[in-house]
Amino acid sequence: MTKIIRTPDSCFEKLPEYSFDPHYMDLPDPDFGSLRMHYVDEGPEDGKIILLMHGQGCWSYIFRHMIPLVTAAGYRVIAPDFIGFGRSDKLPTTDDYTFEKHVGWLTAFFRAMEFEDITAYLFDWGGFFGLRIAAEAPHFFSRIALSNTQLPIGDAPGREWFINWRAEQFALPKFPQGEMVNDGAHNKLSPETIAAFDAPYIDESYKTGPRRFPMILPISTDMDSVPENHAAWETLANWKKPVLTLFSANFKGTAMGPEKLINHIPGASGQAHDLLNDAGFYIVEDKPNELAQSLLKFAGS
Repeated sequence: MTKIIRTPDSCFEKLPEYSFDPHYMDLPDPDFGSLRMHYVDEGPEDGKIILLMHGQGCWSYIFRHMIPLVTAAGYRVIAPDFIGFGRSDKLPTTDDYTFEKHVGWLTAFFRAMEFEDITAYLFDWGGFFGLRIAAEAPHFFSRIALSNTQLPIGDAPGREWFINWRAEQFALPKFPQGEMVNDGAHNKLSPETIAAFDAPYIDESYKTGPRRFPMILPISTDMDSVPENHAAWETLANWKKPVLTLFSANFKGTAMGPEKLINHIPGASGQAHDLLNDAGFYIVEDKPNELAQSLLKFAGS
């Protein structure tokens, strides 16, 4: 059996503004026996849970400013790193990852954590996976907040832009992580923060997970996971639990804008949706305080 890759703990020492203790969950995997998923677990053990799920280019580090604000309000925050990202195990080749495997790993994590009626904040790929899981296992969630995300069902009108962006990223000498976040943020990051986003990836061999994401996003109808995601999208047409969108304002009216979600999901009706100005794609970096406050209002409503 090919050996998994695990970033040494020393790589995570003294990261700026990130002092959360690591927690780990061993998940069953048919190819590797088990895989270790890392997650942040902060706040009172008996507090109501708010789940935070990250996207491309980042790991749970991106929530370092939101977490203290949410736990200060009495909530328990869970923020996992996807397999291949952050402090979670990395797999030896990019082909070891699929969209379905990520859905399976996260579903297994949710079950092991015994999630029931939690509030979730899903950013980017957090929404790609989270909305799929919500449709298939609705008991995990009581309400869902979404930022700069969709449920990919193979009909992306922004496909050409994404393909060009993907080619540009792969043409770079090193596949970017911290620099990707910096380029996609309105407020530019310090070198120390960029380095923190890069901390899990000692060299390119540690980036199999991030490198695979752009290749498994279901952007055309002939790709894997499109039938499963399309079925989930149809299920969400009857989803009446509260759904809130908190998007960057420059996404309004675009293929990645919130309108498709708001118009399709009944639970989005009447919610306090917001479009945040001066926010790039990495809205969590640009507007952590505003997001935390909106999330707390939503969770308590």
